[in-house]
Amino acid sequence: MHHDMGTNAMALSATLHCLTGCAIGEILGLMIGTALALGNLATIAIAVGLAFLFGYALSTLPLLRAGLGVGAALTVVLAADTLSIATMELVDNLVMALIPGAMDAGLVNPVFWLSMMLALTAAFLAAWPVNRYLLARGKGHALTHGYMGAEPVGARRYIPALTTSALIAAIAAFMLGGLVVSIADELGASPATGHALASVRTAS
Repeated sequence: MHHDMGTNAMALSATLHCLTGCAIGEILGLMIGTALALGNLATIAIAVGLAFLFGYALSTLPLLRAGLGVGAALTVVLAADTLSIATMELVDNLVMALIPGAMDAGLVNPVFWLSMMLALTAAFLAAWPVNRYLLARGKGHALTHGYMGAEPVGARRYIPALTTSALIAAIAAFMLGGLVVSIADELGASPATGHALASVRTAS
């Protein structure tokens, strides 16, 4: 029973690391795609690439803090996280593609943020059992677990240690902040829109 609880906790932490990286990559990918006026396919490709980049980076930090070199840490992370991030990205982008208007909504549209919340939740639920399965068989984040007890020395002490609670808070704040800003933008646009419509009616 205790072993199962430990595995569940490790799977939760591993999945949240992936989720945070995916969320950052998805948002940055959309921002870049929108700024460059790219199509949905190109935007998704950029978002997926950035999701892998940030997902790997967040898992590499604790290994660097524990004393591994960059090359060794990346080797461990690539073996540990690739399947989890791939699962998450597949489900996340599939959900976003299936929600009408989600991909074209833009960052200041509540539809985007609500769709992203739903997509990331689905991605988390899909990736968590994948991570648990790998951990139970000594793979996935089990490969990184053996390095986590080391006390950081020197400059490595300044590498941030991201706890599960901090990751949850960061994701929640990121999503809710985007939603609040988009709703405020919609509400701010409404009076102007109403005034413009009233002017048109008066002129006619």
